[in-house]
Amino acid sequence: MKKNRQEAIVNLINNNSIETQEELLSLLLKEGYNTTQATVSRDIRELNVTKITYEGNKHKYVVGKVNDNTGARSYKHLLGNCIVSMDSAENIVVVKTVAGMAMAVAAAIDGLAIDDLVGSIAGDDTIFLAIRHSNLAEKVIGDIKKCC
Repeated sequence: MKKNRQEAIVNLINNNSIETQEELLSLLLKEGYNTTQATVSRDIRELNVTKITYEGNKHKYVVGKVNDNTGARSYKHLLGNCIVSMDSAENIVVVKTVAGMAMAVAAAIDGLAIDDLVGSIAGDDTIFLAIRHSNLAEKVIGDIKKCC
């Protein structure tokens, strides 16, 4: 069931300009998938679905990492405006963000595909980034700052 639902999500995103989870949920219901917003949210994370800006101020979901300039500009804007500070402790980088923006910033950082970054955990205004080796933490901070 999960695999079929996630395949449906990918197809819907690839064939429609979907701006919100609610819109995606509605389309899934029309396709016969009786699911919840929480499940759709988890699927979005697992499928590496990202929201991009296009045509100036419109937004839509895309599947996979964004490698075009539109996505890079969107990440740069988000990272530059929402990161308050970054610091490291051994192999963990702690990113402080504007209140309520940690999850979006974590998704943007994940979308940067930094090789030395293993994963992220986001709260409301704090993100923990697990770094492959402690000697790479400052490099990861530098990589993120380059995108701001």
